[in-house]
Amino acid sequence: MLESIIWIGLMGFFVGQIARRMHVPALVGMVLVGVVLGPHLGNVIAPEVLEAADSLRAIAVMVILMKAGLGLDREKLAQQGTVALRLGFLPAACEAIVIALASMWLLQFDLATGLLLGCIIGAESPAVIVPGMLRLKNLGWGVQKGIPDAILTGSALSDVLLLLVFSLLLAFLSRSTAAGMTLPGGLTLSPLQLLPFQIMLQIGLGVLLGWLVARLLASLLVKQNWTQNAVQDALVAAGFALLLVVFAADFPLFSGYLAVMTTGFFLIEMDAPLARRLRGGFDSLWVIAEIVLFVLLGASIQLTVLGHTWLIGLVILAIGTLIGRSLGWYLSTVGSNWTWKERLFLLPGNSAKATVQAAIGAIPLAQGIEGGETILALAVLSILVTAPLGAWAIPTFAPKLLERGEVDPTKVSVSRQIVLLAAVDTSCFATQVLTKVAELARRSEAEVVVLHVIQSDDPLGVERLQHETKRVLADIRYRFITTYGSIPEEIVRIAQDHGVAEIVLGKCGHGLLDEIWVGSVSQAVLESSTLPVVVVKAEPGAVID
Repeated sequence: MLESIIWIGLMGFFVGQIARRMHVPALVGMVLVGVVLGPHLGNVIAPEVLEAADSLRAIAVMVILMKAGLGLDREKLAQQGTVALRLGFLPAACEAIVIALASMWLLQFDLATGLLLGCIIGAESPAVIVPGMLRLKNLGWGVQKGIPDAILTGSALSDVLLLLVFSLLLAFLSRSTAAGMTLPGGLTLSPLQLLPFQIMLQIGLGVLLGWLVARLLASLLVKQNWTQNAVQDALVAAGFALLLVVFAADFPLFSGYLAVMTTGFFLIEMDAPLARRLRGGFDSLWVIAEIVLFVLLGASIQLTVLGHTWLIGLVILAIGTLIGRSLGWYLSTVGSNWTWKERLFLLPGNSAKATVQAAIGAIPLAQGIEGGETILALAVLSILVTAPLGAWAIPTFAPKLLERGEVDPTKVSVSRQIVLLAAVDTSCFATQVLTKVAELARRSEAEVVVLHVIQSDDPLGVERLQHETKRVLADIRYRFITTYGSIPEEIVRIAQDHGVAEIVLGKCGHGLLDEIWVGSVSQAVLESSTLPVVVVKAEPGAVID
């Protein structure tokens, strides 16, 4: 089992990075690793790991849905009105119905079996859509109208709807005793009649439990200070989120995944600083969860079951997407302020299938449903076709179809490499400046540019300065640059050329040369730089020995 984990982790990571360097989504490489390592080819993954695949997938989906909730924007959702709600029902429902009709024609299925296939194929993949939408929010594409937020919310709601209908159809086709309900007046409601109430109950209780867990987390992690760092915050939050998923499986009265997503959403409203810390923690968890999810997804793909159905399967997928889902997208955005390009973006942005299909695609076959093998084959085909295409198409078509707006750093993790500039001189407190910039760099995992503007021929002084830089910045990535010219002009120029976030320089006040440094350098940089400037007041008499 340990060897399997090593294979999954290392090969999943490196093959994913190879795919990314070839401008292919990393998940494509991870899925291929799963296919190669899985039982149908390499048979490297231990049976214990494969048996735990469903649980591991549930953990990974929990992580990605928590990330989605922590990235939602209430104002943007309110701005969209009912668009997000309609995206949660109409595209999935239209696609499921169209696929059912197409399968009755092409595969000779009955209506119930066709709808069962439609529910499996119509479900959207949070594992593909959520990272794609959060990346768009990081870059600002579509954020002005809240398009990524609407897609995220609609994706979660559509999965709730289809999974409920799937369970109802499965009970009907397997001839199991489906539970109805007898009302006080003697009126009996069938499972089909109960379905709208079940959907409202699943959504309502999911939102309520998400709100309660968010309040509990805010109390435990902020007011009562049970944790000491961001890692512990993420660990506790992940534990409670996973409890929601487990309870939903044992007591299917609410949607566990919707509850997880709303937990993150309410945390932003209750305590934004806590949400920011958790966002960073779940970003780190997703690095591992993504590899596990997609490698195990590839391992579950049964290539042999594709057989002779792949061509018909492609036709059914195309009909479902281009007719059914497109009709749902049109109806969802009628009356909205979306342009035709933004509506067209729903084709690449809202079509990927992976997680749900891997989780439930084999259930009809396992329960002896007629046509179960074909259903499994089409579920596998939908993963192989739409997951890589969706992961590639979202970042590719967003710049062409969406408008770029201002990124809201309170809703997403805006990550970029921070660079600091330390302007030092051999005769004016270089050690104190270097010490200060080292402190700032360690806090923000920044790189440092150490700049020395040469004013006189003093090679020994420069050599001592380089030695001191190496000593103080021993655990920090840095570049040592020397240049000639006006000191303040060179500081500002180098800062702009290297895209630094802050300039750190020294403030002296003893002796003629020091007064010149204070008067002409520090003040000139403060007046001419558009970047933040940190001025270090060093101890007098400090020079580099």
